[in-house]
Amino acid sequence: MMDELPSCAQRIDSSHIPEFEVRLGVKVTLTVLYGLLLVAGLLGNSLTIRVCSVLRTRGYLQPPVSRHMVSLACSDLLLLIVGLPVELVWGVWLPFSSSPGDMACKLYSFLLEACSYATILHVATLSLERYTAICHPFRFQVLSASKTSYLLIALAWLSSLCVAVPLLFTMGSEYPLTPTAGQHSNCSWTSQSTNTLVPTSNLVTASNITLCTNLSNRWPAFQASVFSAFCVYIVVLGSVAFMCRRMMIVLMATKKGTVTVKGYVGGAEMTRSSSSEAKSARKQTIFFLGLIVATLAVCWMPNQILRIMAATTPKQEWSVHYFRTYVTLLPIADTFFYLSSVINPILYNISSKQFREVFVQVLRCRLTIEHANKAKFLHIQNSAKSSTNHKRPLILRSFRQSFSSNLAMEKPLSTFQKQPESNQTSSSGTSAAPDMELQVVKTATQENGLCESEI
Repeated sequence: MMDELPSCAQRIDSSHIPEFEVRLGVKVTLTVLYGLLLVAGLLGNSLTIRVCSVLRTRGYLQPPVSRHMVSLACSDLLLLIVGLPVELVWGVWLPFSSSPGDMACKLYSFLLEACSYATILHVATLSLERYTAICHPFRFQVLSASKTSYLLIALAWLSSLCVAVPLLFTMGSEYPLTPTAGQHSNCSWTSQSTNTLVPTSNLVTASNITLCTNLSNRWPAFQASVFSAFCVYIVVLGSVAFMCRRMMIVLMATKKGTVTVKGYVGGAEMTRSSSSEAKSARKQTIFFLGLIVATLAVCWMPNQILRIMAATTPKQEWSVHYFRTYVTLLPIADTFFYLSSVINPILYNISSKQFREVFVQVLRCRLTIEHANKAKFLHIQNSAKSSTNHKRPLILRSFRQSFSSNLAMEKPLSTFQKQPESNQTSSSGTSAAPDMELQVVKTATQENGLCESEI
């Protein structure tokens, strides 16, 4: 019994609760911070959905990418709506008061877990879509189909629900220091009302406080769910990092003019031509995905550490120092966790100038962006006019010289009449090419409208 006294004296019990009451200044600071995160997250993600719709209808964003971004914004919105108000009330202002009920606790834990892992799984599906488009362009035709993109999004939501389902059985309302099933302790604590020693096995009847926590009789299942969810988090981060690295390697290879095509025995090389706009868009996508991976790694890691702390040791065996460390890290982890859902619209604006311009236009309720095909048509028209005006004097001079020389040498070159005609055609082809190209574009636009294939 003398050997157990030091360990029992260091364990947490209800008598230590007053020591961990949060000061009023900290509560006010966290309230302001959480309020700003909530407003910024709701506004940013709502505008992101609108901007993605505008960019898709105006021809600047591919439909599969737009669907993934909209679904990702919806998961962030749900996470903020479900998590932040509850965290503000029960985590900041009423941390040690009774929970609203067992069913409410289960539903809250399930929705929070599902929405959070839907966010990270949507990052994985978006990365997979871009990885296939850049590294495996022949397979991209199948993956970019409308049904396939919807299937990937549905798979992300379904997988997040599967990750969150165990919390419906392992979470609930009970006294947090209830002994785990199959474990007993000889430690006791002093009741302030009766001033008598109460065994830890009677803590449930000695206190009326019930918190939303993991159930003591489902401890192995709770451990399995936490560690499996952590493995999903690590696997997704590693997979997205790998795909970003492969995409960068392929883009660097396209600068040399050739790219290795997989799918044949020994591989094959082919010339890959790509416009500067396409390369710039791909680099922006990879840069954006890299920022998201770094953000998830930084913002989610404190929360994952707290979850592992809760799943490693049962709460009735926590020491005072262990509990103090957990309580200190809790507001920091929650702030970074919800910041990951707020920062995505900021990353969109950083990685894409076009998204930033449309975001400001939507925020000001003044859309001035034109369709992508119309903008390209105007650009081709202006460049064609400038090129023809610049080359016209030289073309006229060369035409006059060739015409005078043909008149002077008409008899000696009578057997080679076709050669000067071909030379004349080739010399004047440079002047006719812009006008012909512009004429084709104008005809196509008059008959079929502004279509991207004609441009």
